[in-house]
Amino acid sequence: MDYKKQYERWVKYADEATKKELLALTDEREIEDRFRCSMQFGTGGLRGVLGAGTNRMNIYTVRKATQGYADFVKQQGDTAVNRGVAIAYDNRWGSKEFAENTAGVLAANGIKVYLFESLRPTPELSFAVRELRCFGGVMITASHNPPRYNGYKLYDETGCQLVPRYTDQLIRYIDAVEDELHIACLPLEEAGARIEIIGKEVDERYYQKVRGILFEPDIPKNIKIVFSPQHGTGNVPIRRMLDDLGYAVLPVEEQCAPDPAFSNTKNPNPETEEAFALPLEKAEQAAADLAITTDPDCDRLGVAIRHQGGYVRLTGNQTGAVMLQYILRRRKERGTLPADGLLINTIVTSSLGDEIAASYGVKTEKTLTGFKFIGDKIQTHQTLGDGSFIFGYEESLGYLIGDFVRDKDAVQAAVMLCEMAAYYQNRGKTLYDVLLEIYETYGYYKDCLHAIELEGKDGLLKIQAIMQELRDNPLQEAGGINVRAIEDYLEPQDAAFPKSDVLRYLLEDGSWVAVRPSGTEPKCKFYYCVKGETEEAAQEKLRALQDCFEALAASAMDK
Repeated sequence: MDYKKQYERWVKYADEATKKELLALTDEREIEDRFRCSMQFGTGGLRGVLGAGTNRMNIYTVRKATQGYADFVKQQGDTAVNRGVAIAYDNRWGSKEFAENTAGVLAANGIKVYLFESLRPTPELSFAVRELRCFGGVMITASHNPPRYNGYKLYDETGCQLVPRYTDQLIRYIDAVEDELHIACLPLEEAGARIEIIGKEVDERYYQKVRGILFEPDIPKNIKIVFSPQHGTGNVPIRRMLDDLGYAVLPVEEQCAPDPAFSNTKNPNPETEEAFALPLEKAEQAAADLAITTDPDCDRLGVAIRHQGGYVRLTGNQTGAVMLQYILRRRKERGTLPADGLLINTIVTSSLGDEIAASYGVKTEKTLTGFKFIGDKIQTHQTLGDGSFIFGYEESLGYLIGDFVRDKDAVQAAVMLCEMAAYYQNRGKTLYDVLLEIYETYGYYKDCLHAIELEGKDGLLKIQAIMQELRDNPLQEAGGINVRAIEDYLEPQDAAFPKSDVLRYLLEDGSWVAVRPSGTEPKCKFYYCVKGETEEAAQEKLRALQDCFEALAASAMDK
């Protein structure tokens, strides 16, 4: 059906508020973009701009995805139906409504539902699926995206986001749902026992598990911590955990309310400098030792450390390296470092962590981008009994220590990071001092991510053009360094990797560059990792590689 007929169908059958929004549209290109296709599952499920249309996040696209998911669950048999599905949501526009619609559609299909009473972080949803022995889970969130976005993530029975072997099946069920405008959806008050509201009892079990990851919960705590949840779900769990542990926490009050407009933050993504504007202002006023901030669904943790009178923001690769070394050192001291220890990170994560792990006799396994692949690896090794998970992380500020969650967990990361800061302060060091010691031991690594944002249909074509140019005309050298090999994950050499639109250039000096379209945002992402004997040498290599690939991308988009 072409976009005009889809538009007319929605105007005829959708609810009055949706009709009003559609009839107010005057730009034909906007109408085409809203109805040119149906939303597709990416690396993080559904994620897109809010609004009316088949290519937007709204109750109808949520109901369609849920009906497809319900048909998938029912196909697994009565046990799956009775085990049910846990549902949580964040602070975004429409999140509660989407969660209730998800619950209503599942209940209308006779599937048991466990719905959180109010907003909760993504990692707690993952925990709840495992703790309640559900068949699966749904998290309504757009993670760190701007306010106009929302999303829908699905989890399997292990608490891990669905990986391709499941999403490939699920997509067929979703695509088979022909009429998203007339899907049965029970109001909560009519669902009876099919929908069970959950809350504090699950929270307490989760907090207990988080406390259990620490090495020294009673360590002397002479540090001050500024914390911002960026208006999201991290406010309650992180403040609760740090208060219980006895830390002096100074919340950024302006950013604690769960505001869907994100009124008091320039950007809710902890990877950005803008997210730290207010936290660092408060940290400077209080001479705090740490400023930490989480994204709206509290699965990412950003960190800034007081060092020599100022503040240094760490990248995800740097935080991951410092955290990894602390965990390995403390476990070795205590005799709890397993002989088959396993670090799991991604093909776009810095090689520094791999070197640290190897020095402790710990094996590193790589996955595609997306924490679901890390969670899936954990389960695989647990099932086979051939590796003991110690730590998982990715460059985009995601970390996991205790595998009672199978997604990145900023609550775990926050309490571990604060323990690390207290531990090293008692020894006269900051976390940044520790990072510099790591560089002295393993070499100076410089890593960065550059993303080209390209909205709409034209943007998608430009992203495709960049990837096609890189495949049609493979580079022999980049930034003055010869290319040793090119890994194309559309045709992976390792059967453990599912097909993915990713290219990775391995250079002769050990540097690498990875390029991929984002699965959840209209961006083409370029990841760089270089190693030098000094910071200056590493920076020079990095600059040369960036110039090379940015020029290539500009040329491809102009063709």
